[in-house]
Amino acid sequence: MASPPITELTARAKEIFRLVVEDYLASGQPVGSKTLAQRGEVNLSPASIRSVLSELEGFGLLAAPHTSAGRMPTDLGLRLFVDGIMQVAEPTRAERAAIEQQLATPGPIEEALETTSALLSNLSGAAGMVMVPQREARLSQLNLVPLDQKRALAVLVGEDGHVENRLVELDGPVSPSALQEASNYISTRLRGRTLAEAARAMQTELASGRSALDEASQRLVEAGIATWSEDAAKRPVLIVRGASNLIDENAATDLERVRQLLDDLENKQSVAQLLDSARQAESTRIFIGAENRLFALSGSSVIAAPYRDREGKVVGVLGVIGPTRLNYARVVPMVDFTAHSLGKRFG
Repeated sequence: MASPPITELTARAKEIFRLVVEDYLASGQPVGSKTLAQRGEVNLSPASIRSVLSELEGFGLLAAPHTSAGRMPTDLGLRLFVDGIMQVAEPTRAERAAIEQQLATPGPIEEALETTSALLSNLSGAAGMVMVPQREARLSQLNLVPLDQKRALAVLVGEDGHVENRLVELDGPVSPSALQEASNYISTRLRGRTLAEAARAMQTELASGRSALDEASQRLVEAGIATWSEDAAKRPVLIVRGASNLIDENAATDLERVRQLLDDLENKQSVAQLLDSARQAESTRIFIGAENRLFALSGSSVIAAPYRDREGKVVGVLGVIGPTRLNYARVVPMVDFTAHSLGKRFG
Protein backbone atom coordinates (compact mmCIF):
# COMPACT_ATOMS: atom_id res chain seq x y z
CA MET A 1 0.00 0.00 0.00
CA ALA A 2 1.44 3.36 -1.02
CA SER A 3 1.12 6.31 1.31
CA PRO A 4 -1.01 9.23 0.13
CA PRO A 5 0.89 12.26 -1.15
CA ILE A 6 1.43 14.81 1.59
CA THR A 7 -0.65 17.26 -0.46
CA GLU A 8 -3.75 15.07 0.05
CA LEU A 9 -3.72 15.74 3.78
CA THR A 10 -5.47 18.83 5.10
CA ALA A 11 -3.35 21.28 7.07
CA ARG A 12 -5.11 20.12 10.24
CA ALA A 13 -4.48 16.42 9.51
CA LYS A 14 -0.87 17.09 8.58
CA GLU A 15 -0.23 18.98 11.84
CA ILE A 16 -1.83 16.30 14.02
CA PHE A 17 0.04 13.59 12.15
CA ARG A 18 3.33 15.43 12.73
CA LEU A 19 2.63 15.76 16.45
CA VAL A 20 1.76 12.08 16.80
CA VAL A 21 4.94 10.97 15.04
CA GLU A 22 7.20 13.35 16.94
CA ASP A 23 5.68 12.34 20.30
CA TYR A 24 6.00 8.66 19.43
CA LEU A 25 9.63 9.00 18.32
CA ALA A 26 10.43 10.81 21.57
CA SER A 27 8.64 8.40 23.94
CA GLY A 28 8.20 5.13 22.06
CA GLN A 29 4.59 5.10 23.29
CA PRO A 30 1.26 5.47 21.43
CA VAL A 31 -0.18 8.98 21.51
CA GLY A 32 -3.80 9.67 22.45
CA SER A 33 -6.20 12.49 21.57
CA LYS A 34 -6.27 13.71 25.18
CA THR A 35 -2.48 14.10 25.20
CA LEU A 36 -2.58 16.09 21.97
CA ALA A 37 -5.40 18.32 23.23
CA GLN A 38 -3.53 19.06 26.46
CA ARG A 39 -0.44 20.18 24.55
CA GLY A 40 -2.41 23.12 23.23
CA GLU A 41 -0.71 23.12 19.83
CA VAL A 42 -3.96 22.26 18.10
CA ASN A 43 -7.06 24.26 18.86
CA LEU A 44 -9.41 21.26 18.72
CA SER A 45 -11.39 19.22 21.22
CA PRO A 46 -10.31 15.63 21.99
CA ALA A 47 -13.34 14.42 20.00
CA SER A 48 -12.30 16.40 16.90
CA ILE A 49 -8.73 15.14 17.28
CA ARG A 50 -10.02 11.56 17.51
CA SER A 51 -11.85 12.09 14.26
CA VAL A 52 -8.65 13.21 12.52
CA LEU A 53 -6.71 10.31 14.04
CA SER A 54 -9.33 7.92 12.68
CA GLU A 55 -8.94 9.50 9.23
CA LEU A 56 -5.18 9.09 9.36
CA GLU A 57 -5.63 5.49 10.46
CA GLY A 58 -7.85 4.95 7.44
CA PHE A 59 -5.02 6.19 5.22
CA GLY A 60 -2.78 3.54 6.77
CA LEU A 61 -0.52 6.15 8.35
CA LEU A 62 -1.39 5.43 12.00
CA ALA A 63 -2.34 2.32 13.92
CA ALA A 64 -3.78 1.59 17.38
CA PRO A 65 -1.81 -1.26 19.01
CA HIS A 66 -4.61 -1.93 21.52
CA THR A 67 -8.30 -1.10 21.82
CA SER A 68 -8.84 2.38 23.28
CA ALA A 69 -5.08 3.01 23.17
CA GLY A 70 -3.45 5.94 21.45
CA ARG A 71 -2.06 5.83 17.93
CA MET A 72 1.43 5.21 16.65
CA PRO A 73 2.81 5.64 13.13
CA THR A 74 2.95 2.67 10.80
CA ASP A 75 6.00 2.01 8.61
CA LEU A 76 4.01 3.74 5.87
CA GLY A 77 3.42 6.73 8.12
CA LEU A 78 7.08 6.95 9.09
CA ARG A 79 8.05 6.93 5.44
CA LEU A 80 5.67 9.82 4.71
CA PHE A 81 6.99 11.72 7.73
CA VAL A 82 10.65 11.19 6.78
CA ASP A 83 10.18 12.07 3.13
CA GLY A 84 7.71 14.93 3.40
CA ILE A 85 7.50 16.49 6.85
CA MET A 86 10.64 15.95 8.93
CA GLN A 87 12.92 18.92 9.57
CA VAL A 88 16.45 17.66 10.10
CA ALA A 89 18.55 18.91 13.00
CA GLU A 90 22.07 19.47 11.69
CA PRO A 91 24.94 18.56 14.05
CA THR A 92 26.11 21.46 16.18
CA ARG A 93 29.56 22.97 15.69
CA ALA A 94 30.77 21.17 18.85
CA GLU A 95 29.40 17.83 17.63
CA ARG A 96 31.03 18.22 14.22
CA ALA A 97 34.36 19.13 15.83
CA ALA A 98 34.18 16.11 18.17
CA ILE A 99 33.44 13.73 15.28
CA GLU A 100 36.24 15.11 13.12
CA GLN A 101 38.72 15.04 15.99
CA GLN A 102 38.04 11.39 16.82
CA LEU A 103 38.27 10.25 13.20
CA ALA A 104 41.41 12.29 12.48
CA THR A 105 43.46 10.50 15.15
CA PRO A 106 46.47 8.86 13.44
CA GLY A 107 46.58 5.06 13.37
CA PRO A 108 45.60 2.02 11.30
CA ILE A 109 42.44 2.42 9.25
CA GLU A 110 40.92 -0.55 11.10
CA GLU A 111 41.01 1.53 14.29
CA ALA A 112 39.24 4.38 12.51
CA LEU A 113 36.49 1.96 11.40
CA GLU A 114 36.08 0.65 14.96
CA THR A 115 35.96 4.23 16.25
CA THR A 116 33.35 5.18 13.66
CA SER A 117 31.06 2.29 14.56
CA ALA A 118 31.26 3.12 18.29
CA LEU A 119 30.81 6.82 17.54
CA LEU A 120 27.62 6.21 15.56
CA SER A 121 26.28 4.05 18.37
CA ASN A 122 26.94 6.74 20.99
CA LEU A 123 25.43 9.52 18.87
CA SER A 124 22.27 7.62 17.95
CA GLY A 125 21.65 5.58 21.09
CA ALA A 126 21.28 2.56 18.79
CA ALA A 127 23.81 0.23 17.13
CA GLY A 128 26.47 1.63 14.81
CA MET A 129 27.64 -0.28 11.73
CA VAL A 130 30.54 0.20 9.32
CA MET A 131 31.32 -1.93 6.28
CA VAL A 132 35.00 -2.82 5.98
CA PRO A 133 36.32 -1.38 2.69
CA GLN A 134 36.53 -3.92 -0.09
CA ARG A 135 39.99 -2.95 -1.14
CA GLU A 136 43.27 -4.81 -1.44
CA ALA A 137 46.54 -3.25 -0.44
CA ARG A 138 49.28 -3.22 -3.03
CA LEU A 139 52.56 -4.62 -1.82
CA SER A 140 55.53 -2.40 -1.21
CA GLN A 141 57.47 -4.79 0.96
CA LEU A 142 56.95 -8.09 2.78
CA ASN A 143 59.53 -9.27 5.30
CA LEU A 144 59.66 -12.65 7.01
CA VAL A 145 61.18 -12.44 10.50
CA PRO A 146 62.03 -15.65 12.43
CA LEU A 147 60.32 -16.09 15.81
CA ASP A 148 61.13 -19.71 16.63
CA GLN A 149 61.67 -23.00 14.81
CA LYS A 150 58.02 -23.31 13.77
CA ARG A 151 56.88 -19.72 13.31
CA ALA A 152 57.84 -16.57 11.46
CA LEU A 153 56.33 -13.10 11.47
CA ALA A 154 55.22 -11.77 8.09
CA VAL A 155 55.39 -7.96 8.05
CA LEU A 156 53.49 -6.47 5.11
CA VAL A 157 54.00 -2.87 4.09
CA GLY A 158 51.49 -1.50 1.58
CA GLU A 159 52.18 1.20 -0.99
CA ASP A 160 50.01 3.51 1.12
CA GLY A 161 52.38 3.02 4.07
CA HIS A 162 49.98 0.79 5.99
CA VAL A 163 51.77 -1.91 8.03
CA GLU A 164 50.27 -5.19 9.25
CA ASN A 165 51.73 -8.32 10.87
CA ARG A 166 50.69 -11.96 10.59
CA LEU A 167 52.05 -15.22 11.99
CA VAL A 168 53.23 -17.80 9.43
CA GLU A 169 53.35 -21.43 10.52
CA LEU A 170 56.50 -23.22 9.24
CA ASP A 171 56.86 -26.90 8.34
CA GLY A 172 60.09 -27.09 10.33
CA PRO A 173 63.31 -25.22 11.06
CA VAL A 174 64.20 -22.69 8.36
CA SER A 175 67.50 -20.89 8.07
CA PRO A 176 67.65 -17.09 8.34
CA SER A 177 69.09 -17.01 4.80
CA ALA A 178 66.02 -18.79 3.41
CA LEU A 179 63.75 -16.27 5.16
CA GLN A 180 65.80 -13.41 3.76
CA GLU A 181 65.75 -14.87 0.26
CA ALA A 182 61.97 -15.30 0.37
CA SER A 183 61.55 -11.75 1.67
CA ASN A 184 63.73 -10.34 -1.10
CA TYR A 185 61.86 -12.33 -3.74
CA ILE A 186 58.45 -11.06 -2.62
CA SER A 187 59.58 -7.45 -2.21
CA THR A 188 61.44 -7.32 -5.51
CA ARG A 189 59.30 -9.41 -7.84
CA LEU A 190 55.82 -8.79 -6.47
CA ARG A 191 56.00 -5.10 -5.51
CA GLY A 192 53.06 -3.03 -6.74
CA ARG A 193 50.64 -5.97 -6.94
CA THR A 194 47.69 -6.91 -4.79
CA LEU A 195 47.94 -10.15 -2.81
CA ALA A 196 45.76 -11.94 -5.37
CA GLU A 197 47.91 -10.68 -8.24
CA ALA A 198 51.08 -11.57 -6.34
CA ALA A 199 49.83 -15.11 -5.69
CA ARG A 200 49.02 -15.66 -9.37
CA ALA A 201 52.36 -14.26 -10.54
CA MET A 202 54.24 -16.37 -8.01
CA GLN A 203 52.44 -19.57 -9.00
CA THR A 204 53.09 -18.93 -12.70
CA GLU A 205 56.80 -18.32 -12.18
CA LEU A 206 57.31 -21.24 -9.85
CA ALA A 207 55.35 -23.61 -12.10
CA SER A 208 57.39 -22.59 -15.13
CA GLY A 209 60.66 -23.48 -13.41
CA ARG A 210 62.02 -19.98 -14.03
CA SER A 211 62.39 -19.21 -10.32
CA ALA A 212 65.88 -19.25 -8.84
CA LEU A 213 64.51 -19.92 -5.35
CA ASP A 214 65.58 -23.06 -3.54
CA GLU A 215 62.89 -25.40 -2.22
CA ALA A 216 62.90 -24.00 1.33
CA SER A 217 62.56 -20.40 0.18
CA GLN A 218 59.86 -21.38 -2.31
CA ARG A 219 57.78 -22.95 0.47
CA LEU A 220 58.19 -19.79 2.53
CA VAL A 221 56.97 -17.57 -0.29
CA GLU A 222 53.94 -19.79 -0.79
CA ALA A 223 53.22 -19.89 2.95
CA GLY A 224 53.57 -16.11 3.34
CA ILE A 225 51.22 -15.28 0.47
CA ALA A 226 48.73 -18.00 1.52
CA THR A 227 48.59 -16.69 5.10
CA TRP A 228 47.76 -13.17 3.93
CA SER A 229 45.19 -14.34 1.39
CA GLU A 230 43.44 -16.60 3.89
CA ASP A 231 43.39 -13.85 6.50
CA ALA A 232 41.80 -11.38 4.06
CA ALA A 233 39.07 -13.87 3.20
CA LYS A 234 38.19 -14.33 6.89
CA ARG A 235 37.97 -10.64 7.74
CA PRO A 236 34.52 -9.47 8.85
CA VAL A 237 32.62 -7.50 6.25
CA LEU A 238 30.82 -5.55 8.94
CA ILE A 239 31.76 -3.96 12.26
CA VAL A 240 28.81 -3.56 14.67
CA ARG A 241 29.08 -1.73 17.99
CA GLY A 242 26.46 -0.80 20.58
CA ALA A 243 24.00 -3.67 20.12
CA SER A 244 23.33 -3.45 23.88
CA ASN A 245 21.72 -0.05 23.23
CA LEU A 246 18.85 -1.87 21.54
CA ILE A 247 17.74 -3.27 24.90
CA ASP A 248 16.22 -0.17 26.51
CA GLU A 249 13.32 0.45 28.87
CA ASN A 250 10.84 -0.14 26.04
CA ALA A 251 12.34 -3.52 25.19
CA ALA A 252 10.71 -5.23 28.19
CA THR A 253 7.32 -5.06 26.49
CA ASP A 254 8.71 -6.12 23.12
CA LEU A 255 11.29 -8.80 23.89
CA GLU A 256 10.51 -10.91 20.82
CA ARG A 257 11.19 -7.99 18.49
CA VAL A 258 14.49 -7.24 20.22
CA ARG A 259 15.50 -10.91 20.10
CA GLN A 260 14.74 -11.00 16.38
CA LEU A 261 16.77 -7.84 15.78
CA LEU A 262 19.78 -9.24 17.65
CA ASP A 263 19.47 -12.42 15.57
CA ASP A 264 19.44 -10.28 12.43
CA LEU A 265 22.64 -8.56 13.53
CA GLU A 266 24.32 -11.94 14.05
CA ASN A 267 23.82 -12.56 10.33
CA LYS A 268 26.32 -9.89 9.34
CA GLN A 269 26.47 -11.01 5.73
CA SER A 270 22.79 -10.22 5.16
CA VAL A 271 23.04 -6.87 6.95
CA ALA A 272 26.13 -6.03 4.92
CA GLN A 273 24.22 -6.78 1.72
CA LEU A 274 21.52 -4.33 2.79
CA LEU A 275 24.11 -1.65 3.54
CA ASP A 276 25.81 -2.37 0.23
CA SER A 277 22.60 -1.41 -1.58
CA ALA A 278 23.25 2.16 -0.37
CA ARG A 279 26.65 2.38 -2.10
CA GLN A 280 25.25 4.20 -5.13
CA ALA A 281 23.11 6.62 -3.13
CA GLU A 282 23.96 10.30 -3.45
CA SER A 283 23.12 10.84 0.19
CA THR A 284 21.75 9.01 3.22
CA ARG A 285 19.26 6.18 2.65
CA ILE A 286 16.61 5.16 5.15
CA PHE A 287 15.11 1.65 5.34
CA ILE A 288 12.04 1.52 7.58
CA GLY A 289 10.70 -1.68 9.09
CA ALA A 290 8.99 -4.07 6.72
CA GLU A 291 10.16 -2.07 3.68
CA ASN A 292 13.06 -4.50 3.81
CA ARG A 293 12.20 -8.14 4.38
CA LEU A 294 15.35 -8.71 6.44
CA PHE A 295 13.83 -6.60 9.23
CA ALA A 296 10.16 -7.37 8.61
CA LEU A 297 9.91 -9.37 11.84
CA SER A 298 12.06 -7.19 14.07
CA GLY A 299 10.46 -3.92 12.92
CA SER A 300 13.78 -2.11 12.70
CA SER A 301 15.08 0.83 10.73
CA VAL A 302 18.46 1.35 9.10
CA ILE A 303 19.98 4.74 8.25
CA ALA A 304 22.94 4.30 5.90
CA ALA A 305 25.30 6.50 3.91
CA PRO A 306 28.25 5.72 1.62
CA TYR A 307 31.66 7.11 2.51
CA ARG A 308 34.00 8.22 -0.26
CA ASP A 309 37.72 8.79 -0.68
CA ARG A 310 39.19 12.15 -1.67
CA GLU A 311 38.54 11.40 -5.35
CA GLY A 312 34.84 10.78 -4.70
CA LYS A 313 35.01 7.00 -5.15
CA VAL A 314 32.76 5.02 -2.80
CA VAL A 315 34.93 3.09 -0.33
CA GLY A 316 32.24 1.60 1.91
CA VAL A 317 28.99 2.25 3.76
CA LEU A 318 28.26 3.11 7.38
CA GLY A 319 25.03 3.45 9.28
CA VAL A 320 22.83 2.98 12.31
CA ILE A 321 20.30 0.27 13.08
CA GLY A 322 17.62 0.47 15.74
CA PRO A 323 13.88 0.41 16.36
CA THR A 324 11.65 2.32 13.98
CA ARG A 325 11.28 5.02 16.65
CA LEU A 326 14.80 6.30 15.90
CA ASN A 327 15.23 10.06 16.09
CA TYR A 328 15.49 10.39 12.29
CA ALA A 329 15.74 14.20 12.32
CA ARG A 330 18.93 14.02 14.38
CA VAL A 331 20.45 10.72 13.25
CA VAL A 332 20.15 11.21 9.47
CA PRO A 333 22.40 14.32 9.27
CA MET A 334 24.73 12.81 11.90
CA VAL A 335 25.26 9.69 9.77
CA ASP A 336 25.82 11.84 6.69
CA PHE A 337 28.40 14.03 8.43
CA THR A 338 30.21 11.03 9.93
CA ALA A 339 30.44 9.43 6.48
CA HIS A 340 31.99 12.62 5.11
CA SER A 341 34.48 12.78 7.99
CA LEU A 342 35.51 9.12 7.69
CA GLY A 343 36.07 9.54 3.95
CA LYS A 344 38.87 12.00 4.66
CA ARG A 345 40.94 9.11 6.00
CA PHE A 346 41.09 7.54 2.55
CA GLY A 347 43.48 9.11 0.05
